[in-house]
Amino acid sequence: MNHSLTLGFSPCPNDTFMFYPLVHGLVDTRGISYRERLEDVETLNRLALRNELDVTKVSYHALGHIRDEYALLRSGSALGRGCGPLLVAKAPLDPSDLRGKTIAVPGRLTTALLLLRLFDPTLKNFLVMPFNEIMDAVLSGNVDAGVIIHESRFTYQGFGLHKMLDLGEWWERESGLPIPLGGIVARRSLGADTIAAIEGALKDGVAYSRANPASAAHYIHEHAQEMNEEVCSAHIGLYVNDFSNDLGDEGVRAIHCLMERAEKAGIVPASAAALFI
Repeated sequence: MNHSLTLGFSPCPNDTFMFYPLVHGLVDTRGISYRERLEDVETLNRLALRNELDVTKVSYHALGHIRDEYALLRSGSALGRGCGPLLVAKAPLDPSDLRGKTIAVPGRLTTALLLLRLFDPTLKNFLVMPFNEIMDAVLSGNVDAGVIIHESRFTYQGFGLHKMLDLGEWWERESGLPIPLGGIVARRSLGADTIAAIEGALKDGVAYSRANPASAAHYIHEHAQEMNEEVCSAHIGLYVNDFSNDLGDEGVRAIHCLMERAEKAGIVPASAAALFI
């Protein structure tokens, strides 16, 4: 097997941590080389929607729209407990106070927005902006509230913002399952053998990084220049876990549950395609 494939992932520490061994040949790549493309997750979602990447990180919300073209891999996911998006505001508010108000969200296809819509289908006024601009928008009063993701959950209190709702906690109470945030998909047209090779190499890469956490440090910081080391480490510790190595039965149940609820709510189209190849 001798392929060169496009590989999309975000510059966030959990992704650069997991993908470093794969893109730098520290594990057996099964004869596949990768042309990396680092973009924020909403850009990756849009690229996948246009079928422009061979292998990529996507939000699980986006997965609901691309299941016919892409298969999910069992390794590389951001899925777990205590790691969900937070709804924050400048002053203490109840989520019911937000009906008719403007809420900043990090993308139309993010799992953050999917969870918010499942939590309260009456919320409609969403303003999409880059995730790293949301806290400033809330502070300035340009929006009434914001859904924050990634490292913002470690820093929002320092900005004087108030947590209204932890959407991950809400999901866990509602479903009894961990929250699926983002996963790795491969184009179905690559075929079962190539997809199995990608999945095996990715799993080896995740295991390598977890066993050698310092190996990717320079690569991580190169792409997360504004993040201090403590936040960076907390970010990796939260989003890279046993589910990242392998989704397992519980992870798969969580994804099926999220897809079923999103379909029932009319947020994603129904699909007869199996999640995996």
